[in-house]
Amino acid sequence: MRKTYSRSHANRGASLERMVDITNTQYRNKGVADIRKVPTPVQIQSNVRGRVTGYTQKPEWVDYSGVHDGRAIVFDAKETSSRTSFPLSNISEHQYDLLKSWYQKGAHAFLLVSFTKLVEVFLLPFGRLQEAWERAKKGGRKSIPYNDFKLYCDQVKSENGYVLHYLKHVG
Repeated sequence: MRKTYSRSHANRGASLERMVDITNTQYRNKGVADIRKVPTPVQIQSNVRGRVTGYTQKPEWVDYSGVHDGRAIVFDAKETSSRTSFPLSNISEHQYDLLKSWYQKGAHAFLLVSFTKLVEVFLLPFGRLQEAWERAKKGGRKSIPYNDFKLYCDQVKSENGYVLHYLKHVG
């Protein structure tokens, strides 16, 4: 049986990630921070006369890691097409656990969440994510309402020459 996939589903997050990658290059070029995209691991299946076949493995890391102001930074970039909430199912258990572990050790840990239909990006600090995650684990709401982002999170915008100046909100 042949596997098929939706190209739009496969490229979810690509537009936000492109903006973050450009911004990270700007930060690096200006000496502000060194934050890099973590490559998705690939399992090689065969290499026959230079033709390599393989598949992407389930990543065990978040999208980005680096250093800013002498402090570690880890985060993931997530997109949602919902206008009303961000589903916690968009975060895997291992991503949450990694963010939590680094946060507990003093790193800046957060999500950048893009509401694509609203054309808005927010920085969700780990503490807010943790509250929602633990509430969901106890049988509560399985998403974070858009209004919570408006009330409790910083909206990230293009400013001071940066495509997506998210470090302004990291502190």
